[in-house]
Amino acid sequence: MHLDLDPDEIIFFGSSVGILRWLDEQLPPSSVVLVEEPDVIRRRGVDRLVAGLPVISRTVAVEYQTGLDVDTLLAREPGLAAARLVVPGTEYAVTAAARLADRLGLPGAGPPAAEVFTDKHRMRRAAAAAGLANPAYTLVTGPQEAAVFAERFGGRCVLKPTRRAGSLGVQLITDREQIVPAWAATAAPAESPEATDRGLPSEVLVEQTLVGPEYSVELLVADGEVLFANVTDKRVLPGRRPVETGHTVPSALPPARQAELVAVTTRLAVAAGFGTGVLHSEWIVADGTPTLVECAARLPGDMITALVAAAYECAFIGAYLDVLRGGRPALPARASGAAAVEFLLAPPGTVTAVDGVRDALRAPGVLSVELDVRVGDTVGELVSSTRRSGHVLTWGADPAEATRAARHAAGLVRISVG
Repeated sequence: MHLDLDPDEIIFFGSSVGILRWLDEQLPPSSVVLVEEPDVIRRRGVDRLVAGLPVISRTVAVEYQTGLDVDTLLAREPGLAAARLVVPGTEYAVTAAARLADRLGLPGAGPPAAEVFTDKHRMRRAAAAAGLANPAYTLVTGPQEAAVFAERFGGRCVLKPTRRAGSLGVQLITDREQIVPAWAATAAPAESPEATDRGLPSEVLVEQTLVGPEYSVELLVADGEVLFANVTDKRVLPGRRPVETGHTVPSALPPARQAELVAVTTRLAVAAGFGTGVLHSEWIVADGTPTLVECAARLPGDMITALVAAAYECAFIGAYLDVLRGGRPALPARASGAAAVEFLLAPPGTVTAVDGVRDALRAPGVLSVELDVRVGDTVGELVSSTRRSGHVLTWGADPAEATRAARHAAGLVRISVG
């Protein structure tokens, strides 16, 4: 991939390490200005990260997650007005990036769509207005209201914060008696490392529990036109915390069912007035009907961009950057193979040994094995995607082969804790 970029022509909100490392491999030096929250810079050692990535020319410290004053930012940093594209690197950056792109007259999601897709309650309302299937839902202010809602469905419900990502704070409740002790974990969840310490305003949404297979849909959109679509098979942890444990691209669903998922996602994009960028939506097919779970106006996490790039043999992130610069990239309509990721899930405790990595690397179809923990690290309870311990990425001739390879290789890695 080649993008003709001068210094400081990309404004990138949020220190998403994986995407920044990809940009460093693909783009000219000094082409990216990183915008990050001051407290996140300190807590995550962003200055050290930037020092090792020549693609980043400089870091601008600004409070943006709880509301960005675009005019104040541009008055302080007038050089940003020369940028050619604005990229949200994390969920908490989507609205700020959309506002700045709009102010500079650059392609982006658009502020109204960004507000819809960063607030799960607004998203539900937009989906309902478009005639799309939602579970029953309501905003609640306390556990008693949630319990009354759950009683309508045999004591079962889903609790989720309206403004968080990565399954943070999401809980599947099977008995209304669980709601009171579970309430704080949703109403005031432990924050993601990407979030500011100031506290992100959020409400609590209680929803009807959906039962059925889960999928995600990735759309690349330019000025409201869908240029590329993919359906991903999702695997999630059983039990109260539905953390994602694996993905396969493309889905093994028949083409007609995939087309149905793409169609409902496209309707959602239109209903929200989404302009340009990537939409990553999640759906459960309940009683044969695609029913909306969530949707994000940014690149997907959990290695899905890498899976799309491998399965379709394309530069997916590069195409995303191209549309944000006003381009119309051509991407393959069909995958040439399949790719899968399986996440490594260590039990809580202190890591005492990691074994089997070499065996996993030698297993058929394995592209990479990455560990996010090492001996001496403390592993917490698996309450969100940030608590996983690594992943295995694999290739296969079809979705079934790629999935088998990923599960087999992940089973070879043993993380012992004490």
